[in-house]
Amino acid sequence: QVQLVESGGGLVQPGGSLRLSCAASGIIINIIPMGWFRQAPGKERELVARITSGGSTNYATTVKGRFTISRDNAKNTVFLQMNSMKPEDTAVYYCHAETWSGSRWGQGTQVTVSS
Repeated sequence: QVQLVESGGGLVQPGGSLRLSCAASGIIINIIPMGWFRQAPGKERELVARITSGGSTNYATTVKGRFTISRDNAKNTVFLQMNSMKPEDTAVYYCHAETWSGSRWGQGTQVTVSS
């Protein structure tokens, strides 16, 4: 049974930083693509960052240069380091795994950027 558990969300001021974690069980994160999505109120869920099994990464244009996706294979955990945060980064952030049997999602963690 696949489980993705996000943590690290919260309230941060503009210009600040947060690091999200996604602890995975039931899958091995370094052999499948993993990603982070976000959904703001009234908007569709969008891809923020993705890392392939080979370690290649890609980012949404709106976060490129500010956010970094990485993984710790020993801990089977994926991270999203978010720097220089903006109010428009406010959203629920979801961890995503592209497994052979389909997409798997975490429960989401709220990130709010506000002064």
